[in-house]
Amino acid sequence: MSAEAEDVAHDTVEAAVRAQLGKAFGGVRGIIEAAVPTVAFTVAWISTEDLKLSLIISIALSVLLLVVRLVQRSTPQFVVNSLIGIAIGAFFASRTGDAKDYFLPGILYNGAYSIAMLVSIVTRWPLVGFLIGSVTGDPTGWHKDPGIVRLCTKLTWLLMLPCVVRVAVQLPVYLFGGGDEAVAALGLAKIAMGWPLQVAALAAMVWLLGRGRTPIKPPVASA
Repeated sequence: MSAEAEDVAHDTVEAAVRAQLGKAFGGVRGIIEAAVPTVAFTVAWISTEDLKLSLIISIALSVLLLVVRLVQRSTPQFVVNSLIGIAIGAFFASRTGDAKDYFLPGILYNGAYSIAMLVSIVTRWPLVGFLIGSVTGDPTGWHKDPGIVRLCTKLTWLLMLPCVVRVAVQLPVYLFGGGDEAVAALGLAKIAMGWPLQVAALAAMVWLLGRGRTPIKPPVASA
């Protein structure tokens, strides 16, 4: 859909952001596809304590989910994203021989994402604002409206919160935990604080968006 068509479909900032967030999260199926490989790895490791076998099972399930998407001719974006993350985690764990390292890339990713969003807030270019730019066709035009900047700042805080919580909980377990208990705890934390926590943040964002109706102002065409 073109930017102009998006403007017709979404006449307010709130509606546009809600629509873009829905696309970004991938719905219920995206949630399940993101969780299954981690569940498989954690259960396999606890059951067998065989790192290689656990990694093979996790990656194989991800590939299977990708094949299903391709056969159904539906977007493979969310499976591919998950598969990339799993492959990086598998690389870390296989290099060190420590199953805990399977979860390290996710911790680092959430830490980096938190920092990036915090910087965007401090500099008054909140990350969520660029979702509006993708709809209007003007990547930075939204920044001229102080009301939209304030709204996007609040939304970016909500989007950042799950990432901060994940790092705050998982990093100490990774650094100071050991053995099967640490792997099981990291696996359960990743599952519980993955999509469920993200969906909670999304619900808070949708609630906030439901309170206002800020008109979208398409960029004025130059002569």
